[in-house]
Amino acid sequence: MMNARVAAIQRQTTETNITLSLNLDGTGQHEISTGVGFLDHMLTAVSVHALFDLEVQATGDLHIDSHHTIEDVGIVLGQALNQALGDRKGINRVGHAYVPMDEALGFVALDFSGRPYTIFHAQWTTPAIGQFPTDLVQHFFESVAVHGRITLHARVDGRNDHHQAEALFKALARALRMAVARDPRRPDVASTKGTLT
Repeated sequence: MMNARVAAIQRQTTETNITLSLNLDGTGQHEISTGVGFLDHMLTAVSVHALFDLEVQATGDLHIDSHHTIEDVGIVLGQALNQALGDRKGINRVGHAYVPMDEALGFVALDFSGRPYTIFHAQWTTPAIGQFPTDLVQHFFESVAVHGRITLHARVDGRNDHHQAEALFKALARALRMAVARDPRRPDVASTKGTLT
């Protein structure tokens, strides 16, 4: 019987209160409510395309703006990925995906290397998608990478910001799905050093 790869994180600050549960070996079941509609839409895409079971309940200081909620959900998702993977033994470790959405093409490559780093290339034409400022797409990815201990490269080309953001989140999901998949031939970590620390 394989160990369950699950995580449950609660983060409460003066700005946000977030509860998140994650099952890496799920079927894409999701229950998400953050108060930021487009963030809910993107987290749903992550769950469905990664085949992660994901529950997120978040309340935040949306009377100020959505920055703290979006950032903190990214932090907690990264923490959950890190917790659910444990010692990272037996996984592919690296994943990548291209995802087209109409005129947009998003690409994400990532490595559960233990060394957080983000390279992000996108050009936005609008200040926000609903309540989600477009400059926070990069910040969300950075928050996931730092707290998930992931090296992450992302880029997107397109004209419509909704399409660009959605292509990126779906590419993130599919890259995560590839990277966390178990390799039955690999009993240890995928590293020539024998460790990911």
